[in-house]
Amino acid sequence: MPETISATAAPAVGKTPGTERSKARARAARNRAILVQSTRALVLLGVIGLWEWLARTSVIDPFNFSMPSKIWEQLKQWALHGTAQGSLWEQIWYTLYEALLGWGIGVVAGVVLGIAFGRIAFLADVLGPYIKVLNALPRIVLAPIFLIWFGLGPASKVASAVVLVFFPVFFNAFQGAREVDRNLVANSRILGASNRQVTLQVVIPSATSWIFTSLHVSFGFALIGAIVGEYIGATKGLGLLVSSSQGTFNAAGVYAAMVILAVVALLAEGLLTFLEKRLFRWKPAQPGEDR
Repeated sequence: MPETISATAAPAVGKTPGTERSKARARAARNRAILVQSTRALVLLGVIGLWEWLARTSVIDPFNFSMPSKIWEQLKQWALHGTAQGSLWEQIWYTLYEALLGWGIGVVAGVVLGIAFGRIAFLADVLGPYIKVLNALPRIVLAPIFLIWFGLGPASKVASAVVLVFFPVFFNAFQGAREVDRNLVANSRILGASNRQVTLQVVIPSATSWIFTSLHVSFGFALIGAIVGEYIGATKGLGLLVSSSQGTFNAAGVYAAMVILAVVALLAEGLLTFLEKRLFRWKPAQPGEDR
């Protein structure tokens, strides 16, 4: 008889309270994601529609502000028939190549020096003030200097991207190295780890989340560096498209180049977010964050 009562009282397999709560949370997260994406789309459509209506009714000057329909036509024209500088895809790749190369160099230099400064106090004490002075300079104004040094080719744009990327990555890596749990370092020392092992196996993994935070911002800076360099002087690239469109008072061309840049930046941000989630699956999700 007790066995019969026990079997009757046992919850059905697969319908435990914990499982039901997990399913409810998953449904809530899915519904919230749908709501967020739908609202984003509505906001974008609303802004585009309002802009088109204001330009067509001459509330704003369509010559200076253009309108979404003209921007779309400009994008189609470039995609199908190319630009004055060549194929649109060639211009996109040229700018992307400069930005990616500058981003890669800036990230590597920022991480290596940031970790080194964070681990070696003497180095930070001696060179720290110089880093702060360089960071205080308006780095965009270096683009004309790089143009003089390296010419109209991609080297000057890569240099502009590097100086914009380096500092946010450096300071995040430096702070990440300084914020490492001292107990972990002490325990590693007790177990006989060398300085190199502590840096590679404790400090760098602990600083990775800090470094990834800077990567989201730094790629946008790399694009800015490449575009500004091309705007000042180049033979190819989206920055040259912006400059040429401005020179001919083609507002639609300026906005079209900006749309392309926005799409590239969003794709890069999405890729970085995906990689971050894959690498940091062990981290608990923050409130309101979809993981």
